[in-house]
Amino acid sequence: MGHEIRIVTEAELRSAVRLDLETVAVIERAFAALASGGVVMPPILSMALEDVHGEVDVKTAYIPGVDGFAIKVSPGFFDNPKIGLPSLNGLMILFSARTGQVEAVYLDNGYLTDIRTAAAGAVAARHLAPEDVTTAGVIGTGVQACLQMQAAHLVRPFSRVLVWGRNPSHAAVCAANIGARLGIEAEVTTDAATLMRRSQLVVTTTPARDALVQSGWLHPELHVTAVGADQPGKTEIAPAALARADLYVCDRVSQCEVSGELAGARAAGLFDGVTPPELGEIVSGAHPGRTSPAQITICDLTGTGAQDTAIAAHAATVLGGAGVLIEA
Repeated sequence: MGHEIRIVTEAELRSAVRLDLETVAVIERAFAALASGGVVMPPILSMALEDVHGEVDVKTAYIPGVDGFAIKVSPGFFDNPKIGLPSLNGLMILFSARTGQVEAVYLDNGYLTDIRTAAAGAVAARHLAPEDVTTAGVIGTGVQACLQMQAAHLVRPFSRVLVWGRNPSHAAVCAANIGARLGIEAEVTTDAATLMRRSQLVVTTTPARDALVQSGWLHPELHVTAVGADQPGKTEIAPAALARADLYVCDRVSQCEVSGELAGARAAGLFDGVTPPELGEIVSGAHPGRTSPAQITICDLTGTGAQDTAIAAHAATVLGGAGVLIEA
């Protein structure tokens, strides 16, 4: 006996799923669920294809109480722009959590991943950034740089954004886009250290393999969310900077010690025998977050399968009749 599967395009998903406070709440609940202990989330399946300057990540999770679970396949082929193709693409498959049957295929080309990653940044900012943020900074100039600033602005409505990137022209375009989208002052800084010193909230969004953020750049009343390190060997935050923070938080410790900033810190002999708190524990109240304005806080986001399941299930509720039904 057959059943129907909904096939949904990127354009349809962009029309239905937005980066707004509702989506932030969806991702926030996913982090809280992670802290509850009932989520089934295997390690990331990660494959580096060095011969073709590519990588593929596969993530999934089952969240009790959510009708479906997603398997997300996320390829990144970084020479693609040379032939006129985007670096990132991929899809999500939504399965029934009751029967295991495929319910939907989201041909999103990474859009849902972009949105849930940005929403996770907003969750981190909501629970860890100072209450008063006048200046936010972003290190990196890609799609995620713009989205992270949009997301952070939802929960900490700053009036100025600073942008730094290795390519000044890319940084200028990024700053202009953020400024126009948020209706705030935007400027390019000539170096990352200056950006850090002037900001109360900073997000790093690069694929760096050598640390960009140094310990001496940290200052009281600063929160940093590190988004870029999501594969072994990537790092944006110097180990000494992690150690200097008053509070260092992981999205998932088991991932951060393999693919995130914690891996580099452990390799440098820091955090041995120490298990940092997870963002879900902060969200659920099991562990305190920022307790004073003067604290320095850092959140390490490697991206979790729970976020993918949460955004995929959310998409199913807001899509309405979008997509094409096929008989399987």
